[in-house]
Amino acid sequence: MKLHASSAPGRNVVTAYGEDYVAVNGERHDSSMVLLPDRVLDWEPQAFEALTTEHFSGLAQLDVEIVLLGTGPKQRFPHPRLTAPLARAGIGVEVMDMQAACRTYNILVAEERKVAAALLFA
Repeated sequence: MKLHASSAPGRNVVTAYGEDYVAVNGERHDSSMVLLPDRVLDWEPQAFEALTTEHFSGLAQLDVEIVLLGTGPKQRFPHPRLTAPLARAGIGVEVMDMQAACRTYNILVAEERKVAAALLFA
């Protein structure tokens, strides 16, 4: 699905997505990543089942107020002990399927919120 232009000039936005990719500012990505308004980071876990506390500890080090966890084609909730580093850091976490996370990310970036989208493709 292609998305319309965002009102967030100079920021990373999702411009398209499908079941096996996300395009950021027109550049296609097909593996797990952390999307931030000013950069795109590779993210180690390649599947929901591979998530560990350390992955969320890394996200807690980012200067964000909320993390959108895109869990692939369907919404799956990680055990609270995995996301505990985010809670300890006072960072909110919202869990949704990857496509919903992309749409929500664009809205929050347009609102100039400090957001990260941690996206899994499987």
